[in-house]
Amino acid sequence: MITSTLGFPRIGPRRELKRAIEDYWSGSIDEAGLLERAEGLRAATWARQHSAGISHIPSNDFSLYDHVLDTAVMVGAIPTRYGWSGGDVGLDTYFALARGTDALSALELTKWFDTNYHYLVPELEQAQRFTLATTKPIDEYLEARSLGFETRPVLLGPVTFLLLAKSGEHRGTLDLLPELLPVYEEVLRRLGEVGAEWVQIDEPALVLDLSESARAALRSCYSRLAETTGPKMLVTTYFGELGDNLDTALSLPVAGLHLDLVRGDRQLEYVVEQAPAGLMSLGVVDGRNVWATDLNAKLDLLEPVVERRGEESVMLGPSCSLLHVPIDVELETGLDKELRSWLGFAAQKLDEVVALGRALSEGREAAAAELGRSAEIAESRKRSPRVHSAAVAERLRATTPEQTHRSAGHEERRLLQDALELPVFPTTTIGSLPQTEEVRQARGAFTHGDLSQEQYESFLRRQTEQAVHWQEQIGLDVLVHGEFERNDMVQYFGEQLEGFAFTQLGWVQSYGSRCVRPPVIYGDVARPGPMSVEWSVFAQSLTQKPVKGMLTGPVTMLQWSYVRDDLPKETVCRQIALALRDEVDDLEAFGIRIIQIDEPALREGLPLRAADRAEYLRWAVESFRLASSGVRDETQIHTHMCYSDFNEIIEAIAALDADVISIESARSRMELLDAFRSYDYPNEIGPGVYDIHSPRVPDTDEIEELLVAAEERIPAERLWVNPDCGLKTRSWDQVRPALEHLVEAAKRRRAALIG
Repeated sequence: MITSTLGFPRIGPRRELKRAIEDYWSGSIDEAGLLERAEGLRAATWARQHSAGISHIPSNDFSLYDHVLDTAVMVGAIPTRYGWSGGDVGLDTYFALARGTDALSALELTKWFDTNYHYLVPELEQAQRFTLATTKPIDEYLEARSLGFETRPVLLGPVTFLLLAKSGEHRGTLDLLPELLPVYEEVLRRLGEVGAEWVQIDEPALVLDLSESARAALRSCYSRLAETTGPKMLVTTYFGELGDNLDTALSLPVAGLHLDLVRGDRQLEYVVEQAPAGLMSLGVVDGRNVWATDLNAKLDLLEPVVERRGEESVMLGPSCSLLHVPIDVELETGLDKELRSWLGFAAQKLDEVVALGRALSEGREAAAAELGRSAEIAESRKRSPRVHSAAVAERLRATTPEQTHRSAGHEERRLLQDALELPVFPTTTIGSLPQTEEVRQARGAFTHGDLSQEQYESFLRRQTEQAVHWQEQIGLDVLVHGEFERNDMVQYFGEQLEGFAFTQLGWVQSYGSRCVRPPVIYGDVARPGPMSVEWSVFAQSLTQKPVKGMLTGPVTMLQWSYVRDDLPKETVCRQIALALRDEVDDLEAFGIRIIQIDEPALREGLPLRAADRAEYLRWAVESFRLASSGVRDETQIHTHMCYSDFNEIIEAIAALDADVISIESARSRMELLDAFRSYDYPNEIGPGVYDIHSPRVPDTDEIEELLVAAEERIPAERLWVNPDCGLKTRSWDQVRPALEHLVEAAKRRRAALIG
């Protein structure tokens, strides 16, 4: 039985790639040092998969920042403002595209389909010409072979690449496909010349709602690529079922097709009946969640397929790249033993794929130990008393529709909230302030017992006091306490809630060198006591200006966690919302007049198919309102969203009924506000004017230009002024001047408005 993976985590078991990249950025190592460390990570990854028994091992799934950026660079899609005029693309240009420079803005960053991974949006120009600018796929294939590993190079498919790209203000640039395909043909020819037998071409766009012209583009694309002398092509789809694109996918003249059977097992029967001869790759192990696979259930699904199609024409693998899960659960020595037994990270998923392959090839008795253990795990989760709470279930049953509505409408609330005495163009930040090395060291010292609780809290109070007074000094109107006590916007709250568990080394890549450790929701969620009240109240005691209470919203807590798979997501989200409702009520009771409930993941969780979206938005909006609607009308509720295309969900955003929403819009130069131009959004909006994902500091003129662009779309009396997102990852040397410029730009707009 052929076994496969579509991609493996790049970052290393202990985030070695993150440290290497940041050492390079800081000048601690040179380019040769960075590339040497990257080679070591690739070699270890290939060796791990080979040792596990994987037949088809991927190459070119590694990236120094992002695989979509790698593809843009490979095909020479580098905007002219970056000064590249052909030849080798150096690391300076590569990282300038990703991060920007003092003089250049970075490419736009957005979510990869409905995951929490971010990709850089390729920017195609009006007279775009493509050329093979790097030979990375060929180079890494040869690198693997020199180490004794035969691999299957991975390419992002040309149709998906163009659909994800932007040209001017528009996404989807399929008219450039004829100009792009010669580059892909050359890559395939070169891979064939060096001996690659297979190439994996990722076309996840096949799970989207596609136009007939997009389907035609796929057919013409692969008809043309099939004429190229090169490796056999495996087209891979993932993140859902193909639906009305299934016949198009089955008609492509390729040697193999990969299907996601975790999210799309309903398509299997039709595929078995209708698929032409060739390799059928079945993604049966969940590449996006961390629960151990029920091997017995998967065999029940797979055995009829293998019997019908034949063992030689079926390949097993994860549903998608393992990029989205941590590397090895065996490193989690601090986790409860029973809970750890329920989990499977990337390394364990390799073993699951191989065990399934052995059982299908040699019979279930050949994998009896693995199958027995899998059955024990399933039964353990089902019966564990730590998973289900009668009290939580009863509270959910007692929830009423009235709990999801404020008592008055926004306009009436707005009059009451005038007591906050805020100016036009009120200025604020999104929440977090720089988590400096000093802050991280203090947290580490406290975690390891080198600082007492009293010493650590004294340190945090000093940091908070300094931050509040500095914000007052520069003239911000609504302050934040800085969140110095928080390790992560989800983890901080999850650690204080029942039903959440946390890893030590369960890191996954979010973008570039940014890694996160998603918590695991293993049981019913409840709040034992206040989580953030003490720090918000302390900060408010330092100033007469309003200080926002800062919470992470229920949808984001859900989306940025590995969610239990034995309950509907809606139920889990409502559990979280009720826990947060208690926190919101406590903040208000202790005098916090503005409470921000961040929902950056609301758009991220939107189903990829339009037909599925109304139901998701119904319970997602209801969950936010359940968390936020218990307060008095005088209390101002904010929310925050980032990296979202709002056109598709603008009515849902309005339905949240937040008094103020802040959104990412700096990199798009306010393009994201176009959704608000055509829709009369009734509440207040803070479009981001400072791109915090880049080290560059915008000057006052630049920020004012963005505010002027915002005023063309949103009435001035409804506009707030704020950065794109939290400032946790930036340094004070960057943040201080940027926020000073932000305040000054707001003052200019106030003066201009007065006349």
